[in-house]
Amino acid sequence: MTETTDARPESGPGSSPGTARSAGTATVRYWASARAAAGRDSDRVEVADDTTLATVLAAVERLHADSPKFAAVLDCCSILVGDRPVAGLDAAQVRVRPGDSVELLPPFAGG
Repeated sequence: MTETTDARPESGPGSSPGTARSAGTATVRYWASARAAAGRDSDRVEVADDTTLATVLAAVERLHADSPKFAAVLDCCSILVGDRPVAGLDAAQVRVRPGDSVELLPPFAGG
């Protein structure tokens, strides 16, 4: 059974009322030990066209603040936004738009 939770990132630049932005959700999917640490398969995070990966990651860290292992697992994950690997890119510069998926892939052993 897939369990999801909605998260709303903290307000930031461009989030004032009257600012035209396309809003929706992105799905953050957890794999292997990230799934175990999160206690679920995925979360939905509210995003707009100017939301960054850093904002999405901060939102899921807040959602799972009660899991002592979540932050440690998140720190070692490879991350895909859609089918695009973002390793080596600044998370504050990577856009996550409505409808996108963010895949959190911790290291796998024996592969």
